[in-house]
Amino acid sequence: MPKIIKIAHFFCAALLLFVYIHQPHSQDKVQKIETLVQQYAALGQINGAVLVAENGKVIYSKGVGYADTENKILNNSETKFRLASVTKQFTAALILQLVEKGKIKLDGKLSDYLPYYRKDVGEKVTIHQILSHTAGINNYTDKPEFAKDDAEKRVEPKEFILARCSDELVFEPGTSWAYSNSGYFILGAVIEEVTGKKYGDVLQENILVPLGMMNSGYENSDVTYENKAKGYENSIAGVVPARRIDMSIPFSAGSMYSTVEDMFKWDQSLYTDKILSDASREKMFTPVLNNYGYGFGIVEPELGGKKIRIISHSGGIFGFNTLFSRFVDDKHTIVVLNNYYDAASSALSNGIAQILYGFDAPPPREDLTNVLMKKITEKGIDAAVKEVKALKEDAAKYKTNEVGMNNLGYLFLQQGKTKEAVEILKLNVEWYPKSSNVYDSYGEALAAAGDIENAILNYKKSIELNPNNEAGKEMLKKLEGK
Repeated sequence: MPKIIKIAHFFCAALLLFVYIHQPHSQDKVQKIETLVQQYAALGQINGAVLVAENGKVIYSKGVGYADTENKILNNSETKFRLASVTKQFTAALILQLVEKGKIKLDGKLSDYLPYYRKDVGEKVTIHQILSHTAGINNYTDKPEFAKDDAEKRVEPKEFILARCSDELVFEPGTSWAYSNSGYFILGAVIEEVTGKKYGDVLQENILVPLGMMNSGYENSDVTYENKAKGYENSIAGVVPARRIDMSIPFSAGSMYSTVEDMFKWDQSLYTDKILSDASREKMFTPVLNNYGYGFGIVEPELGGKKIRIISHSGGIFGFNTLFSRFVDDKHTIVVLNNYYDAASSALSNGIAQILYGFDAPPPREDLTNVLMKKITEKGIDAAVKEVKALKEDAAKYKTNEVGMNNLGYLFLQQGKTKEAVEILKLNVEWYPKSSNVYDSYGEALAAAGDIENAILNYKKSIELNPNNEAGKEMLKKLEGK
């Protein structure tokens, strides 16, 4: 399936707006970070803003590229970007505040707080399970109709929940883990039901104003915001303004905007009890299943023989790509906000982390998705695939990108270029044979090409790898004529 949220060369980087150096000993690290950022920008793999803090002090804060390429408006450290799923941690914090006030219980049932939700599910699912993605609630962004029909519609939370977030459970609550935008959308409705106020107002009153996050908020699609970045994404014709999405659709799962500077204020507050008590923060940062707590992923990778505790979350929505990472043992912070959907936020953040811990960061590699798209235009699909397969052997220079390849396949599929889509998604299956999503996407392209037999085989493989792929099951039933 395509993701709502991820291929090609971007604008030539217009760099260097603001760089802050707070500590003399960090100058060498700042220069290395600057060099790395410029390398990513030169390959068109970043366009947005980056903030880096070391030991709780900002050492680097800068805009990269254009907030509005048509009008040549540069990004800077105060440019506003859509946060996408980074919004979820704020929703989780609002829920925990209501728990502290005794208005919600973590073990309380959904039906206790959302009376219009279907009782057979609502009486089984707890708030804790929704926060930790262990409730088994469906994910509305996985549904085919989301990309086709829903994205540009303005909706009210209740009507959308009843229409798109009320399917049968994909597993018994508490027994498994599956990321669910529906779950966090529902939590926003719970907040509104319990407080009697709009989600955006509760967010403003209880987090943003107390922290002085004056350049952050809940986005209303009918409002024009000063200094807000315009989103961009790839198309067959190159990088173009992103498709519109009404921000009532992501709601409490992904409708916030912010700046790198404001996100640092949020980061610093999470070391204090200004927004949440120690007990609430401990709950938020304790993994339940799949390294996920409440609105955050929590991992402990090893770097240079030392385990590093990282609390982070990424986000992606039409035209935007974000990553917020907290290295809590050392109070390091990396914020990467892009107004380019296909930006390499994770790779850049990983490189910056290595610099912070005294290592040399590897230079960025060229994305074979970008190369493939260019070569298809120049030489056709068959020659392009052959050449890209050969280039893949040079792992020091080129990298593969599962999500980028998946999205490239869908770009061609949406343009009616079925042969190209089939070959691109077939190549993605070859490169990522353990991914459920690549088989699902390849199956969709094969079905569009009329190869129903092989489409069925690929959907079955996708479901085998991910038994919770409900959208895949629906497609398989249709293909099998049931």
